[in-house]
This record gives sequence, C-alpha cells and structure tokens, in this order.
Amino acid sequence: MKKITIVTGHYGSGKTTFSVNLAVKAAHEGKSAAIVDLDIVNPYFRTADFRKMFSEKGIKLIAPDFANSNLDIPSIQFDVEQLAVTEDCLIIDVGGDDAGAVALGRYADALAAFSDDIDLFYVINQRRCFTSTAEETVELMYEIEAASRMKHTAIINNTNLGDETAVDIIEGSRDFAKEVSEKTGLPVLYTVYPVGIDIPDGCTDAFEAEMYVKKPWEI
Repeated sequence: MKKITIVTGHYGSGKTTFSVNLAVKAAHEGKSAAIVDLDIVNPYFRTADFRKMFSEKGIKLIAPDFANSNLDIPSIQFDVEQLAVTEDCLIIDVGGDDAGAVALGRYADALAAFSDDIDLFYVINQRRCFTSTAEETVELMYEIEAASRMKHTAIINNTNLGDETAVDIIEGSRDFAKEVSEKTGLPVLYTVYPVGIDIPDGCTDAFEAEMYVKKPWEI
C-alpha cells in the first residue's frame, strides 16, 4: 500500500467499503491514517457515516461540513500536501463516475508532486447496472480519468450482490475482471471477499473486507 491511495468506481461498486477497510487495516497495523470523503455526489454511502468508529481507531476523517444531513453541499477543502507529509496513509474516497471525479481533478496538480507514491484504484462490480460488461466498465474508467486528470494504476474486483453475495458470484466474476484488465493493461490487484465467505484454496489476490457500510434504512 502506497502512501496515498485514491479509490474510484461506479455508484454501488463498493468503493467506500473498500476505502474504509483500507483505513481500518492501516490503523490495525499501527499506522497513522487519514481518509478523505470526496464523495460529494452520493448522499447515502459516505465514509462520513463512520465518524465514531474512525475516532475510536485514531483515523482522521476529512469530509464535507454538512455530510449526513439534508444540508449537504458539493464542497470540500483539504490540504493534500500536509496530509501526505503528516500521515502514514492517506486514502481518498472519490464520488461515483466522472461527475464525482471532477472533485478529484481539482487536486490533480497538488497530487502530482507525490506521483511516485500514489495508487489510483478502480473498483469494479459486474453485478451493477451499466458496468455489467467489460466494455461498459472500461468506458466509465476512461471517463473518470478524463474528469480527474489522473491515470488508474490497478483494478479492484469487488463484484457482489450485497447480502446475497456468495463465493460462486465472486469466483464467477474473475473472467470479467480479467477482460477488464486485458483491455486496460492494468493488473487486478485484489478480489474482495466479504468476511464470512470462505476464500478458496490457492487464492492469492483475496482482500477480506468487513461490510461496514449500512443501507440508508439501517442507519
């Protein structure tokens, strides 16, 4: 894991779940971690929902002032340089699609100073509308890159069906992820397995994740 990890993806791909797990894992390893909730598009599945847990684990959260209220505004300010210097890990959870990536584009010049220590992950979920084929998924990835003015470095296969996710759904998505990898030239770094699902023997790319994100009606 590099010093700065930026996480993008389609709405509902699970990028926030992945981002939160990255921050928690870093904290468990004794690293100082900060997570920026740059998702100013989606009003529900926000890293800002986890303020209490982050506080207990010593994870710094930077989020819009009015996150988690009906007064949300599409505005957030944070000091990339300061966070990159003072924290062991900086994780940026970007809003879905190219519209959300525009917010990241505002920080492209500042982030360029740390280009050798940045990973830009593209989270994919074959079971979501508009990203069910490799062609759709790749097209969206390039739209995000154009809006953010940054290039992805790896793919995270987070194919799932929420509470109905089973190992066959995850394993069945591997050909899809491989095709996306071949079309983009990017490696599939991780395949995400929710905690409680047995990871197949011989699996070398498994990323075990707690499902911290709650549905709006569960909050």
